Amino acid sequence: MLPLHPDAEPTTAGNYFVSNYPPFSVWKQERANEAFAALDRRPAPGTALGVYVHIPFCRKRCHFCYFRVYTDKDSLQIKAYIEAVVREHELYAAMKFIDGRKPKFIYFGGGTPSYLSSDQLHWLVEKMKASLPWDEAEEVAFECEPGTLTEHKLKVIRDHGVTRLSLGVEHFDDHVLEINGRAHHSKEIERAYEWARGLKFPQINIDLIAGMVEDTDEKWRDTVAKAVAMQPDSVTIYQMEVPYNTTIYKEMKAAGKLIAPVAEWPTKRGWVDYAFGEFEKAGYTVASAYTVVKDKRTKFLYRDMLWSGADLMGLGVASFSHVGGTHFQNLDGFAPYVEACNAGKLPINRAYTPTEQERFIREFILQLKLGHVSIDYFRNKFGRDVTTEFAAPFNTLREWGYLTIANGQILLNRAGLLRADRLLHEFFLPEHKNVRYT
Repeated sequence: MLPLHPDAEPTTAGNYFVSNYPPFSVWKQERANEAFAALDRRPAPGTALGVYVHIPFCRKRCHFCYFRVYTDKDSLQIKAYIEAVVREHELYAAMKFIDGRKPKFIYFGGGTPSYLSSDQLHWLVEKMKASLPWDEAEEVAFECEPGTLTEHKLKVIRDHGVTRLSLGVEHFDDHVLEINGRAHHSKEIERAYEWARGLKFPQINIDLIAGMVEDTDEKWRDTVAKAVAMQPDSVTIYQMEVPYNTTIYKEMKAAGKLIAPVAEWPTKRGWVDYAFGEFEKAGYTVASAYTVVKDKRTKFLYRDMLWSGADLMGLGVASFSHVGGTHFQNLDGFAPYVEACNAGKLPINRAYTPTEQERFIREFILQLKLGHVSIDYFRNKFGRDVTTEFAAPFNTLREWGYLTIANGQILLNRAGLLRADRLLHEFFLPEHKNVRYT
């Protein structure tokens, strides 16, 4: 008997987007020593190094946000935080796992990296470069909330070598933005985008979210039309999820509701499909379950390298790292994080070292989000044949009409891409299929 078809699942609270495997909930404090052991080993030859920097400050907390963010920190606390990030970076830079490597990619995420002042950004970047130079970095990505930007701040960001500016647009309808807790309005989007274009960033990406509270067919079509008219270099389009630590979920729980007050999954998939189609008409290419690109040569190195086993040094409160095959996360409290760094201690809270089988599954399911996976890649790297290893889930996805195998590739069709994160669970080991994700 085939498993339940994913279309039959109701839209409820919980994590939808799969960013790692095994689920984060299996990472444990009692295994933190595994992270320190990984940091004390030299890397496998050819392993790329990346850096993620978490800037957890925001003007407002979006109602759908599940990240570790703060809206109540004053200038002294922000200063203390970025000093702690620099100290953490310096501690890592001196460890054995670096082994002379320089980062190939750097990603500033949040929160809102552009919440920092121009002087704070300049100081942070210069200190980071002093510990590990960026002269080998092929990508420096920087997330922005449009309302926090000025032309001067964007120039500082550009001058520090940012190659991909990512604008958190989410939607162009002011009512939808407001009721979902976004801090910016459409006029700020247009202004920030024009400034960024004038400064000639190599890649400008805009984020959109399908299925926000009180979105409609008409509003979504209008948002897509405005996004297409802007002609960004790339667009990421996510389907609204409602994880447990969001404001929306807290309101659902208080009201005793099980169904989230956002568009249902079939509607969200239909909206993303419509957006993909409109961008394709404008000459774009669908490059993954979430992205369209104007030029097929456009890269997302942070994504691609992380999905193929790169080491990632995660800096900041609650940040995630992946080093030498071990996953670990920092302390998730502001004060404990800062205090640990100031004391010269790495702020590691919990860790997990996947088995060889789990690493194999992780890389496969993450790469499947691209819509195509090379059979030879996994045969060469792991010495394993995915068509044999995953025969059962492949048969399931074929029966559902989402997957084919041709010319040495595992392929998801458009319908499969639109529900990729649901389908990935078919590849989970039995012990991970019914556990909480985070």
